[in-house]
Amino acid sequence: MLETDPITLAVTAAPPLTAGAISPATAPVTGGAGWLAADAGPPPFQITAVVTEAKLDNWLAVVLVVAAALYLYGVHRLRLRGDRWPIARTVFFLGPGLGGIASVTVSGLHAYDTTLLSVHMVQHMVLSMIAPIFLALGAPVTLALRTLPTRPRKRLLAVLHSRVVRIWTFPLVAFAIFVVNPFALYFTDLYRYTLENVWAHEVVHAHFIMTGCLFFWPLVGLDPLPGRWPYPGRALLMLLSVPFHTVLGLTVMQSSTLFGGDWYPSLGLTWADPWDDQVLAGGILWAGGEFVSVTMLGVLVVQWMRAAEREARRVDRELDRQEARQRAAETTTGSAT
Repeated sequence: MLETDPITLAVTAAPPLTAGAISPATAPVTGGAGWLAADAGPPPFQITAVVTEAKLDNWLAVVLVVAAALYLYGVHRLRLRGDRWPIARTVFFLGPGLGGIASVTVSGLHAYDTTLLSVHMVQHMVLSMIAPIFLALGAPVTLALRTLPTRPRKRLLAVLHSRVVRIWTFPLVAFAIFVVNPFALYFTDLYRYTLENVWAHEVVHAHFIMTGCLFFWPLVGLDPLPGRWPYPGRALLMLLSVPFHTVLGLTVMQSSTLFGGDWYPSLGLTWADPWDDQVLAGGILWAGGEFVSVTMLGVLVVQWMRAAEREARRVDRELDRQEARQRAAETTTGSAT
């Protein structure tokens, strides 16, 4: 009996295109593996594809390697002069931070991000919510301030306290960008454009990362940023983000139109239904967003409690010093009399 490979089977079993649909033979090259739509897309997604289809062929992979190298070099510089840098910060920055970005941009998931909306939503969650949180907890700006020479350190401080940074990192501005951007992407023709244009697709990935950093860095980050709100305000802002993910996820799940227009049907995949995949994508966005938001509330509460404990210890030390000075003064007065 002759064996038929999955791609050939997908081509022969693909339904005819409707009027106005993109012909697979003329569709652009997309996906991390560089599949052509003429091949009717990749074979059915399997978990092993995350490893087998990994590609280190885009600019983001280079950026991740350079960022990891610079961070490790900074930690090395601190150790050479006898300073301590918390191991947890290094693990957060390199692991779930940079590693999280790599897991959805250079792994096999990237090969399916223009084939399955659900895979794209996984990328969305990791790039805009999960990875930025751990990048912030890695405190790379603090590391740079402690290792850079005097002149570059002064320039970095000037940038941090500039008017532009103050505006973009102001919590309400960052929150508005974080909330509006997904609606502007998915409910306009912009999303279809990113599916057709490889460059635009990569820009969206970078945009997700920057948007997440703008929102989460002032909330949970350890770096010195201007205009940072007290913990009650941060917790309230995080709480307000929960309904946003619920509304967005439910809207995607209940939409009567396919995101990307006829892009996904035009791929002619026999192993994935675009409508079912869109429902799954909305569920990922809904459940994942609520999970991350609630978890972040817990992180903020823990940080708040630790900050209160540090402040209590500081006040206690100050009171002890005042009592010591008062006893010393009384002793001196008594000796003089």
